[in-house]
Amino acid sequence: MDEDTQTTSSRHDWRELVAVVLLSITTILTAWSGFQASKWGGAMSISFSQASSARIEASRDDGDANRRQTIQVALYTQWLEATATNNTRLQSYLSARFPEPLKTAFTAWIATNPKTNPQAPASPFSMPEYKVPELAAASAADARADAKFAEALDYNQRGDNYTLLTVAFASVLFFAAMSGRMQGRRAQWFLLGVGLVMFLGAVSLLLVYPKLV
Repeated sequence: MDEDTQTTSSRHDWRELVAVVLLSITTILTAWSGFQASKWGGAMSISFSQASSARIEASRDDGDANRRQTIQVALYTQWLEATATNNTRLQSYLSARFPEPLKTAFTAWIATNPKTNPQAPASPFSMPEYKVPELAAASAADARADAKFAEALDYNQRGDNYTLLTVAFASVLFFAAMSGRMQGRRAQWFLLGVGLVMFLGAVSLLLVYPKLV
């Protein structure tokens, strides 16, 4: 009787030891997973904010580009009218005061002899020299906004992954704690085994998930 009692007590002690170790480690990993979920959520918010700022910047640059092009088209239209009426004085006055990039594009366009050359571009706005810097800036800002938005979605998914890990570790805590409340040894070890399997699966995912410190 004494040997059976001692063997049973030894098995009970081993189960309790495994359960205590499992509960201790899982508690720490649960807190760590929650911390990581919070960090990734913060990174997601920052990326969304940066995407919004870049989108606003793109809109502002695009508006500036439209205003610049509108003014330059109006000046070029006046030059065409002066050309049509043979008002050379007004032609010279306008062309000398064309703002960039119209001025550079206009000079290159005139060099193509548009009056006699059928292959010449229809206007200086079709010349490769006509490059509005605000349009390039707007395009770059749009690209940054798209990249930051995609980054934010990625961070959101990572945060969700850690939230699911938190739930998984909480389930491990549940099974480990319940194993101590069962009367039969088989039931105790079964619940503890379920908790151990879930623990190993969650830890394997935790090891491969990217982390923020």
